[in-house]
Amino acid sequence: MTINLPTLQRAVGGDSAAFRCVTTYQPAGGPGDKIFPPTYEGGKYATEERIDPATGECRPCVLLDSVQSQANRMELALLEAHRAGRVTLPLLVTRFDQEELLKKFIVTSLEAPHRAADALFRDSLFQGMIFRKSPKGRILDTADIRNATGLFGLCPTALVFGLWDSTGPRGGLGCKFQRAVVSEIVGYDAVMGTRTSSRIDPAEIMRDAATLNKRKTGQDNAPHWTLDEKATNGKLKTGRPSEANHGNVTPTIKDGGFTISRALQTTTLSLAVLRRLRFPAEDAATSSPSVDLAARTALVALGLAAGSLARVDTDLRSRCQLFAEDTPVWELLERPGEPPQRFELSPEDALNLLNEAVTAAKDTGLPWEGEIELTPSPDLVELVRRSQELASASVAEGN
Repeated sequence: MTINLPTLQRAVGGDSAAFRCVTTYQPAGGPGDKIFPPTYEGGKYATEERIDPATGECRPCVLLDSVQSQANRMELALLEAHRAGRVTLPLLVTRFDQEELLKKFIVTSLEAPHRAADALFRDSLFQGMIFRKSPKGRILDTADIRNATGLFGLCPTALVFGLWDSTGPRGGLGCKFQRAVVSEIVGYDAVMGTRTSSRIDPAEIMRDAATLNKRKTGQDNAPHWTLDEKATNGKLKTGRPSEANHGNVTPTIKDGGFTISRALQTTTLSLAVLRRLRFPAEDAATSSPSVDLAARTALVALGLAAGSLARVDTDLRSRCQLFAEDTPVWELLERPGEPPQRFELSPEDALNLLNEAVTAAKDTGLPWEGEIELTPSPDLVELVRRSQELASASVAEGN
């Protein structure tokens, strides 16, 4: 079955608990190929024992992609669909394209760590006024689960992926919205392997050929190091050529990479979380059930689209590309003790469903902004400029 809008509306308007999608993967190189999970503080992997849903036994596992990382991937997938014109999403956009900046870039609310509440937007201007003091920015000051109408129009993804306005005027007392969609990828039966590293220098520079010194001042026609001890502020750490990435690197063996029996990506989209949200009209004390249903349905469609789009690209990082064993299937958890309804939902179908749900929501009078252009404040531009110049100088000096 395919999810259509009436089916989605019935699920959201009823008492169904959640949508769930569990997808099994193998490494792109095939079963038994080594993959490399993310590393955390101290170069450690996130390993633990989990109950294997297939056998009920406790198995050694390794985290391949965290909840936070999965949320970022889903948001970026939505951003790509928006840029391609496949869907229109409300977005805050701050453009750092000022002439004095060494590197030009754009930040949207689908990329900023704190979404609409991020400090980059807080310190930007909307129509000449600091964003958080403008009518658009003040939406965050009063938003809560009883009145999410303004945030629905300003940044609906914050209602799906969660938001805490901890950097705003109220600090830790700022508005909070629970994450409705949760996803992660875990490798089962994880066995740690080893990784090797080495380098052969084509110039055959020897480690004891000379002592490398740090040049006093940067020059455009000279490297950041020198062999002249009189033109130096001291040697480069050990002074060996390897400090400037010259010479051979001795082959080493370290712990690294895992083999797994399979990887599981589990994505859940809580309907219960989204049912708590209310969407009253402007200046109204209560909301209309029909408007609440339209808004919640659009948010569920947004979560389904994000989860479906993110499954297209499972190249998580260098040497960690996965490939699904079967077509992803969404399950609707309706009644305890009964088997869930199962739906196939391709990325294209998911976007069509989202567009239908958004149109239905807008027909009730709900807001749905396009791109909201912000301009970074002069102080923020200067802070970025100084940071870029500091980074550039550090690279030029070989640090």
